[in-house]
Amino acid sequence: MTTAIHPSTTRVLAPAVALDVVLVLVFAAIGRGSHAEGVTVGGTLSTAWPFLVGLAVGWAATVALYRDKLAPLLILPTGVLVWVSTVVGGMVIRRLIGEGTAFSFVIVASVTLAVFLLGWRAIARIRTRGTARARRR
Repeated sequence: MTTAIHPSTTRVLAPAVALDVVLVLVFAAIGRGSHAEGVTVGGTLSTAWPFLVGLAVGWAATVALYRDKLAPLLILPTGVLVWVSTVVGGMVIRRLIGEGTAFSFVIVASVTLAVFLLGWRAIARIRTRGTARARRR
């Protein structure tokens, strides 16, 4: 039996996925810039694609596991599952294609992507709570 995703969730899902994609691209651009590799569209995509694959896996897993109660704005489980999948998937792919996975890079990538992928959800949660309180008044 297949359960459809609630329509109100689908209105939030696409923007949440899009924002995650943009933030992974920003992460890659910042990394390229900090290593003087040149921040070009092609270079950024070249750096970002392993992490974008990890992000896609994280979103697919989130939708599959939490279809009935999918909440794209939640830090837990959505944000954490997407973040961990992005980092782990990105690092595994980078290792498989012979790119760097130095311990310091794994730490910096993990922290930066946590701030990006979990941070916007925390801000959204705070704003949503504030809006809900204002409506009750």
